[in-house]
Amino acid sequence: MRPDASVFRPNPGLANMNPPGIGFWALVAEDFRTHDGDWLSQGFWAVFWHRFGNWRMGVRVRLVRLPLSVIYRAMAKLCEWMGGIFLPYTVRLGRRVKLEHFGGMILVAQAIGDDVIIRQNTTFGIARLSDLEARPVIGDRVEIGAGAVIVGGIWVGDGAVVGANAVVVRDVAPGSVVGGVPARVIGGRDA
Repeated sequence: MRPDASVFRPNPGLANMNPPGIGFWALVAEDFRTHDGDWLSQGFWAVFWHRFGNWRMGVRVRLVRLPLSVIYRAMAKLCEWMGGIFLPYTVRLGRRVKLEHFGGMILVAQAIGDDVIIRQNTTFGIARLSDLEARPVIGDRVEIGAGAVIVGGIWVGDGAVVGANAVVVRDVAPGSVVGGVPARVIGGRDA
């Protein structure tokens, strides 16, 4: 079942949108474990600075938030340059998201669920310049293969698998395995 329309609305980036019910440092520790405890993992650092970017928006005093914003912008850009991963803090990012490998990742989605694996050279974003806010929503437990492109205001259902180099432009049902250009259902995933 497709999520309600509120998930597809853009995050204006005016509040801390880190997952509720877990503190910042506990979330960072969980992300570190998700990335196999590797301090040198570019995926871990991209997720860390994403979390930091959201956390800083919880600081109410603008004068205090300003230096945190400068730090966030500099470090997010460094992750983009050094790791090839662009993950803006306005993406609603779930827990235990693993950015497997690194490089060529443009991850501009409305939301990415929990326990998602995203591999290198992946693009999430808009499909047309006429609809700049139509970005994908990735469900929980989704696996995304290397080189996949997922664009437009679509939903990739829970437990789906997107094959390597697939171009996804339509909703993907939960538990489906899709592949090809454009992507079509090529199988199902065992529960």
